Amino acid sequence: MSMRTCKMSQVVVIALAVLLQQFTAGLCSEETRSEMADVQKAFTDHEVVPDVVDAAPTELAKVSYPSGVSANGGNELTPTQVKDQPQIEWTVDDPSSYYTLFMVDPDAPNRAEPKFRSVCHWFVGNIPGTRIAEGDHRIAFVGSGPPQGSGLHRYIFLVYKQPAGKLDLSDAPRTSNRSRNNRLNFQHKSFVERYGLGPLVAGNFYRAQFDDYVPSLHAQLSSRTE
Repeated sequence: MSMRTCKMSQVVVIALAVLLQQFTAGLCSEETRSEMADVQKAFTDHEVVPDVVDAAPTELAKVSYPSGVSANGGNELTPTQVKDQPQIEWTVDDPSSYYTLFMVDPDAPNRAEPKFRSVCHWFVGNIPGTRIAEGDHRIAFVGSGPPQGSGLHRYIFLVYKQPAGKLDLSDAPRTSNRSRNNRLNFQHKSFVERYGLGPLVAGNFYRAQFDDYVPSLHAQLSSRTE
């Protein structure tokens, strides 16, 4: 093979590699736009926007329960299936970043008359990356406990980036998983404002209604005061 032929072959290989890279990038961009549209649609169709947030996140967080079920943009799950703390994942652009996670039910005692909007089911700040176990658990996780006859409730996960890095959360409420304290009429937006959180990088939600597990959860929440 002549030197000229060899150089031409190299040029062709490089050109093909560039075209493949551009094609792959285009596919990824299309997938990202499609996912963002799906998140926006789910949050809007189920009125999470505007009931809980003003705008949908750009990413659907992955929410997986030990029972084997997952939250997926408003799918219906049972309180029994979601009684244990889930694993939550989202895209982290900088491993040194910190995040805050909220889980709220805006439909208490029911969606038609939500006088307790919202009930806080989980509040964790100073999460390094997605390592929730290492975060500051201010309000401990509890599962879904919609009262009998109250219909479907929305259970919403919201992940905010902490632009200022690690925060002093010593003045934030702290509640165990055996107490209702600090849970009712929880306004997550007030914490977003107070601590300068943002943007809302990821979120997800499911819906659930009463099942036989709910009385056990209500008894658990009545057993302690802190």
